[in-house]
Amino acid sequence: MARKKPVRRRWGLYALAFLVLAATIGALAYWWDMRSWAPEPAIYPDQGVLVSDREGLVSFDTVRAIGGKFAYLEASRGAKGQDTRFGRNLAAARRAGLKVGAVHLFDLCSSADAQSANFVTKVPRDSDLLPPAIALIGTADHCPEKVSDAAVESELMTFINQVEIHAGKRAILKLSRDFQERYQVAGAIERDLWLERDRFAPTYAGRPWLLWSANAARVTEASDLPIEWVVVQR
Repeated sequence: MARKKPVRRRWGLYALAFLVLAATIGALAYWWDMRSWAPEPAIYPDQGVLVSDREGLVSFDTVRAIGGKFAYLEASRGAKGQDTRFGRNLAAARRAGLKVGAVHLFDLCSSADAQSANFVTKVPRDSDLLPPAIALIGTADHCPEKVSDAAVESELMTFINQVEIHAGKRAILKLSRDFQERYQVAGAIERDLWLERDRFAPTYAGRPWLLWSANAARVTEASDLPIEWVVVQR
């Protein structure tokens, strides 16, 4: 019996190696599939992109050719940051026949007044634009000065009101999971939601969403770099 133990150990190592190999192959296959994956158009007929200057030159004609119907464009960041390609992307997306909306990346460390001033100087007052979207990421723990959770919600609500006056439309809240888990704004602020989760529909807001970033880095012919692919829930 003692002689059989090394044989059993070898078979155990072989089985373990096989499982590791199978898991690696599975992970690689999933990664490769996700590079170009998008939800079925039959289920989500309205699909589009989120684009900023970080993606470089984007062909919006190609976005439309591969099924995109709209483009959200990052316009401003915090109190001073502005997207260098917003104007060009706005014109190009419209020429391609896409509906277009603007996104502001909210800075939890800056005042609402300064941020709304930045947004309105970059984004024209235009009734043809889609509702403005406010991207909410992370927490205020990194701010140089302490910002309470109550202050975050208060400044955010002020910013929302100011942007909605400029746009003439109710804003959409683009919530990251971290932001929602910390501040629970989905239940506190009644606005349409834009959630994010690769491949699988997100549920972390606790209520239905309007927009879903279904692939944060979809590889397409529209750009040399991956772009965020977004769908609408009807």
